[in-house]
Amino acid sequence: MKKIILALTVVCCTFISCNSFKTKQSKAISLEGTWELNYITGPRIAFGGLYPNQKPTITFNLKESNVSGRSSCNSYSGKLNVDGNKISFKDPMAMTKMFCPGEGENIYMKTLEKIDSYSISEDGKTLNFIMGDIAMMRFEKK
Repeated sequence: MKKIILALTVVCCTFISCNSFKTKQSKAISLEGTWELNYITGPRIAFGGLYPNQKPTITFNLKESNVSGRSSCNSYSGKLNVDGNKISFKDPMAMTKMFCPGEGENIYMKTLEKIDSYSISEDGKTLNFIMGDIAMMRFEKK
């Protein structure tokens, strides 16, 4: 009887550990693709006023370990720094230099530099960028 209980315990622990690995792995996989910004914290200007023509986007390519997107006006790209749910955009990014009216692009890029983690909704449609424990930016999957 003791051997059966011990064997069941080992099997259960194995399944639990395999399942937690899948959860971490699927979270990283769900980051892949293009996301469109629909909320940013901080500015006193309405979201539609910051980005009247085009909303910022971000695209993750996990195989190539890079990130790219549009800041509403200019394109940017750089190295992807992600480890579990920790993410960093502190490394310099290459960026086009077109003239962009308004403050939207500057606010987007400055806020992106402050991000230190992310979360993805269970349905995989919403990505939150977090600084400390505050959600600073929210994106929808495109």
